[in-house]
Amino acid sequence: MPRPLRIEFEGAIYHVMNRGDRREPIFRDEADRKRFLETLGEACAKTDWQVHALCLMGNHFHLVVETPKGNLVAGMKWFLGTYTARVNRRHKLSGHLFSGRYKALLVDAASPGYFRTVCDYVHLNPVRAKLLAAEQALRDYAWSSYPEYLKPPARRWAWLRVERLLGEMRLPKDSAAGRREFERQMEARRRQESGGEEWAAIRRGWFFGADELKEELLARASERVGAQNYGAERQESGEAKAERLVREELVKLGWTEAELRRRRKGDAGKVRIARRLRQETTMTLAWIAARLQMGLWTHVSNLLGAKQGTETESAKKRVSVKSED
Repeated sequence: MPRPLRIEFEGAIYHVMNRGDRREPIFRDEADRKRFLETLGEACAKTDWQVHALCLMGNHFHLVVETPKGNLVAGMKWFLGTYTARVNRRHKLSGHLFSGRYKALLVDAASPGYFRTVCDYVHLNPVRAKLLAAEQALRDYAWSSYPEYLKPPARRWAWLRVERLLGEMRLPKDSAAGRREFERQMEARRRQESGGEEWAAIRRGWFFGADELKEELLARASERVGAQNYGAERQESGEAKAERLVREELVKLGWTEAELRRRRKGDAGKVRIARRLRQETTMTLAWIAARLQMGLWTHVSNLLGAKQGTETESAKKRVSVKSED
C-alpha cells in the first residue's frame, strides 16, 4: 500500500490525526492529557507551529496546525516521540503508543470555507462521539480548544491562535462580544452537525481544498519525486501517479471534476478509470471508490470483477472456436 503524500511548505496548514496502537487509549488519565498539551506547547516553541484547533479523544487526537517554517515532519517526529517516551516512563511501559504513521490532511486556507470546516470538524468531534448529553453545552467538553476560544486571551493556552478562525467567521475582534457570537454560531452548527460530504472529504485523502491548488501541489510533488535527491518522497508518490492517471482519463472522457461527481456510481467511464488505476497503481479499492465517487469499495470490486468475468468468458469462447477449426 502506498504511503500517503506528505507535502511541506512554509505556511502550510494541516489537519493531523493519529490513533493509539491497536486503537488502544493514548491517554490513561487526566495527567496524560495535561502532559500531551505541555509537550505540544514545547513542540510549538521549538518549531514555531501555530495551533488553530485541537481535540483529545480517548484513543486518538485531532490537531489543526500551521507550519510557518514548513517543518511538519520534523516537528511531529519530536512531538510524538517525546510524548510516547514520557507516557511510557510514567506508566512503566515500553514500545509503541501510536498506530503507524499519523494522517496529515493538507488544508487549503486560501480558498473560502475549507479552513473553517476543518476547525468545526475538530471542535464538534465530542458531539459525533456522543460524549455530550443533549443538555450539555459544547464548552463542557474540557479537552478541546473550543472552550479556550471562549476565554480571554490571558487565560488561554499560550500557543493557541484564534485570530484566523474568528476572522474567517467574520466575527468582531477577539473580544467578549466576538466570543459570545462564536459560541452562538458553534451551538447552531452543532444542531446541524451531519457534515455530509464535507466530513467524508476530511476523513479521506491527503488534501482538502480547491481543485486548482490540488493540481498545483501534485505537479510540485511530482517534480520533487522525479529528482535524484528525494528518496523518501519517491516512496510516497503512489497517490501522485494515481491522480495523474485520473486527470488523463478525465481529459479523454471530456469530463470535469464536477461531471465526475455528477455521474452515477457505476458509470462505464468511472469503471474504465477504476480498472486503469487497479492495473497501473497500488491504490486500494477504498481509495479508488472515494476518489471516483463510486460508493463502497465492494461496489467497485463487484463492477471490476463482473467486467473481468465477461472478458474472460469471451476469451474462452474465442479459444474454443479456434480449436475446432
